[in-house]
Amino acid sequence: MTSDIASPSIEASDNTPPMGDDHLATIAEASAELGVTQRTLRFYEDKGLINPRRVGAMRVYSKREMGRMRLILRGKRLGFSIREIAEHLSLYDTNHDPAHVEQTRRLLERVVVRLDELRAQRVAIEETINELEVIEEQARDYIAQR
Repeated sequence: MTSDIASPSIEASDNTPPMGDDHLATIAEASAELGVTQRTLRFYEDKGLINPRRVGAMRVYSKREMGRMRLILRGKRLGFSIREIAEHLSLYDTNHDPAHVEQTRRLLERVVVRLDELRAQRVAIEETINELEVIEEQARDYIAQR
């Protein structure tokens, strides 16, 4: 990943110290640093979202792959599908948009849709809470009268 990753993206903002440019992490080191299981890393590799190098039979994760995993994890945390995350990541891999304007535009579209979904869910949750509070009060009053 390049420094323009700091542009509006689904980049994770964790406090993990960055690895050196030439550092390669083993799967155990990568999973510990990212706070995921090794199985999770293999899952995203199977989906083609990351591509760790092989040293013999051992997987090693570069700074780039670690950055991609942070993007994947943040995307999942924000509720984006694997497909949406894959599309977002593929835009980083193309050279036709070095300023990542197209990527940011597509991200914005997805964020707006996700915000609309979450806001609708929040309204539904508030309505459900209000209704349950009324039922709770009625049930307490009924019990108190008996």
